[in-house]
Amino acid sequence: MTSLLFGFQGRANRAKFWLVALAIFVVEAILFAVLGSNVAMSDDPQEALARMGPVTSIVLLLFGILVTWISIAVGIKRFHDRNKSGVWILIIFVPVIGGLWYLIECGFLRGTVGPNDYGPDPLSAL
Repeated sequence: MTSLLFGFQGRANRAKFWLVALAIFVVEAILFAVLGSNVAMSDDPQEALARMGPVTSIVLLLFGILVTWISIAVGIKRFHDRNKSGVWILIIFVPVIGGLWYLIECGFLRGTVGPNDYGPDPLSAL
């Protein structure tokens, strides 16, 4: 699991891509619900945000860095599964079409059948 989330070598199939995306979404929802609950229930949200303190900011910053790293690692592995260089992850920075391209390429298109330049087929390893 560590190599899937933090390494840039190898391949990841669509199921792993969507599983990581779902896990990140669930953890984000829980984290923001816990950290932001007093903001939502406050009469003055601006004041509540100011009272959150540095610990909350540090937790959110560290979580953001961790999620960014994991998302990049899994995205690169999905492009490897499609027999493309990990540099293709930069397509996300192309306005409008980049995000859609990334979603289609990584989320919906099947990877290369059998081994490719980046390793064995992740489905055959099961």
